[in-house]
Amino acid sequence: MRISACLPSAASWPAASEPHVVLAGSRGPAGRRRSPRGPPQRPGYQRAQPRAARRGSVQRKALLGTHNPAAVWGSDRGPGLGGCSQVWDPKVPVLYQVERTRTGTSFSVRSVKAVQHGKPIFICQASFQQAQPSPLQHQFPMPAVPPPEELLDHEALIDQYLRDPNLQEMYRVGLNRIAAKEVPIEIKLVNPPILSQLQSKEPKQMFWVRARGHIGEGDMKMHCCVAAYISDYAFLGTALLPHQWQCNVHFMVSLDHSMWFHNPFRADHWMLYECESPWAGGSRGLVQGRLWRRDGILAVSCAQEGVIRVKSRVSESKL
Repeated sequence: MRISACLPSAASWPAASEPHVVLAGSRGPAGRRRSPRGPPQRPGYQRAQPRAARRGSVQRKALLGTHNPAAVWGSDRGPGLGGCSQVWDPKVPVLYQVERTRTGTSFSVRSVKAVQHGKPIFICQASFQQAQPSPLQHQFPMPAVPPPEELLDHEALIDQYLRDPNLQEMYRVGLNRIAAKEVPIEIKLVNPPILSQLQSKEPKQMFWVRARGHIGEGDMKMHCCVAAYISDYAFLGTALLPHQWQCNVHFMVSLDHSMWFHNPFRADHWMLYECESPWAGGSRGLVQGRLWRRDGILAVSCAQEGVIRVKSRVSESKL
């Protein structure tokens, strides 16, 4: 999982649904002690809760970048490298090993390895930068699209599709499966597909998105975690758009994921997610994305490569 991001120094994380976490490499109490919610800890190891990051430690912020399972992975600014090699069990304690790769005046880099059952399940390299003013500033213009208030939300769009008596059964089954899932974000497609017209599309898509509920202004790290979740939603599927009528997806999984956080934003406010796939081949696909604030400011840039294995559809003869 390749990650790059820019987060503010303040951190505030919810206490609910937190897995047992042990942070390796930090200064811990001498001897062994039993955690109130976990097994005994070894000397030199410390049980880390997300709120510990309020002390401002870069090492702890690197841990926080991999802590929230629902938000996938987060980090700070600069090139990063990581990988998810095993499926993790949320019921089993996770050991996070944090190494100081580089500590500078402006930039710091931390490598994080998440270990379960003695095996690494995730590796991440997180880079951090002190805020610095610069006269060098530019960005792409935000695409001109209808505002979210003029578009159908995800649920209403699916309901509209399902009311079509001529809808093919494979779409009906798929839409019912999607509708049954609880998604913690609201989505409004800018150009929803016409399922009755079989045609290939450009490997591009745009949709408005925001978190359900209220997050607040003072919890910027949570906004970044939600953006990490958003950035992975339907992202790799952009590479399938030119081929969706010719192929059935057999297997699809991300290999790496990069994020660059450019400007502050609210993940519980509408943002435009612009996705495109410049290349696909060799059972792999490359996708790039940009999250725009409503005022036209580029908030986040993303990139992802993934494995896509497909099977060609057999055309049914009409003779």
